[in-house]
Amino acid sequence: MERYYLFYALALMAEIIGTISGFGSSILFVPIASLFFDFKVVLGITAIFHVFSNLSKIYLFRKGIDKQIAFKMGLPAIVFVIIGALLTNLFPQRELELMMGLLVFLLAIYLLLHQKSTIAQTNGNLIKGGVISGFLAGLVGTGGAIRGLTLTAFGLEKDIFIATSALIDLGVDSSRAIVYTLNGYVHQEMLLTIPFLLAISFVGTWIGKLLLNKISQQLFKRLVLWLIMLTSLGQIAVQLYKLIAPHVNA
Repeated sequence: MERYYLFYALALMAEIIGTISGFGSSILFVPIASLFFDFKVVLGITAIFHVFSNLSKIYLFRKGIDKQIAFKMGLPAIVFVIIGALLTNLFPQRELELMMGLLVFLLAIYLLLHQKSTIAQTNGNLIKGGVISGFLAGLVGTGGAIRGLTLTAFGLEKDIFIATSALIDLGVDSSRAIVYTLNGYVHQEMLLTIPFLLAISFVGTWIGKLLLNKISQQLFKRLVLWLIMLTSLGQIAVQLYKLIAPHVNA
């Protein structure tokens, strides 16, 4: 039971940070959850948690949603998250975990080095951002950074940015949650966590919204990216140890 208390505390931290950073909590939640659960279980629990998280953001940041952007980016994201989720059965679990850690680490470095750069405001880039973020979300559990990078180019106001991103992510997470459930990633043990994750998603989003009004978002994003990078490095080290240890012991 103590393991769950720590998991819930870290999940709350991930939700607060995900709200403030604008990338969503999956980029931090997935590495955290991987410390407590099997990777395929992590995919299932992340999808369920994010459905609650996105609903909380849509409610608390309900000043406006850019429906055109949400549709142009969200539709390809939903299609490709299903493709990515279906492909999870074709790849070995440990390699997926290592790939996910490397991906998150590289994304964090890229975002740290290119904080002021943006992409062109085109429909093509919206579609590409939806395809890539959706596919990565389905395959390795996190695509929020790609979605955040794409939406940043359109200069949306803070509340509209978060609500629009959450609406896109709601379609993505609902779709992959169905595929993960059919694949058997949602176990009975996970059902016990749902009430707690529901409460954590709302409380974490609410706290994040309060902090957004008091903290420089640009400075906080840098701190968040460093934390994400360190977390992913730790996960890479764990997975490399799991790959190497059997050969050493032999």
